Amino acid sequence: MIDELRVFTGNAHPHLAKSICEYLRQPVGRAEVFEFSNENTFIRIMENIRGRDVFVVQPLCSPVSKSIVELLIFLDAAKRASADRITAVVPYYAYGRSDKKDQPRVPITARLIADILSVAGANRVLTLDLHAGQIQGFFNIPVDELSALPMFARYFKDKNLPDLVVVATDVGISKKARDLAARLNAPLAIVEKRRVGNNDKTETLNVIGDVQNKTAVLFDDEIDTAGSITNAAAALREEGARDVFACATHPVLSGPAVERIAASAITEVVVTDSIPLPDWKKPRNVSVLSVAPLLGEAIRRIHTGTSVGAMFE
Repeated sequence: MIDELRVFTGNAHPHLAKSICEYLRQPVGRAEVFEFSNENTFIRIMENIRGRDVFVVQPLCSPVSKSIVELLIFLDAAKRASADRITAVVPYYAYGRSDKKDQPRVPITARLIADILSVAGANRVLTLDLHAGQIQGFFNIPVDELSALPMFARYFKDKNLPDLVVVATDVGISKKARDLAARLNAPLAIVEKRRVGNNDKTETLNVIGDVQNKTAVLFDDEIDTAGSITNAAAALREEGARDVFACATHPVLSGPAVERIAASAITEVVVTDSIPLPDWKKPRNVSVLSVAPLLGEAIRRIHTGTSVGAMFE
């Protein structure tokens, strides 16, 4: 057990927090977290944390607003209980797509979330595969961004798939897809697409790169309605790809995502447990890798003052 370290969790993903604590060989911190009948959230930390190094695990997943409010109240409770340092462990950062003012009279919500986390009491943030790298710059406190990319690379290496090509689902994710391609010693292709309005619909245009008779591995940071990734898979099949796999860190899987994946041309979709995935959201072709050891090791390193970046060297 690591002295003075305490890991707590809200209701967003207690199973992940438990797995992290199993990695750290210590129990989950004791706290009451519930909602009154008037929808007001109540949190009480049930142990002494004065002068302790506190980590609060809470992905900002569905129901998003409730998850955010729980985290904010938890941070405030820890601050008022005189914790020495408070780290918000946010495996999935909601509103990541709202990272810039790309239309008139719209907010930059990713920046707003960063501001309120700091005001609530976070001294540090630990997160995983942000949608946009510049979100780190929205914070005036340290941010450690981990990546599931090495996990995906190991997974697909172990499968020994022939004639691999890594495919970015759009130009925006191409840099990370290139890193995955380098780890797999495979070429890179890109699906060019255009987003239509604000209604989660995209129009796939064409595939840039050679995928003929190859095993394609689609890469993205998250799967929301699964429109982009299933359309991309269909385009790859049309271009002559022999087989199509896909991987993404965050399985949001909203709306028709589950049905789309189940009916798609994708042989297997590999995701992480950064977001809880109930059984009904797991089609037979979805596999889940745990990020608990990754987050647990980062927490251990933050607590002991050793390098987090060295985990990826």
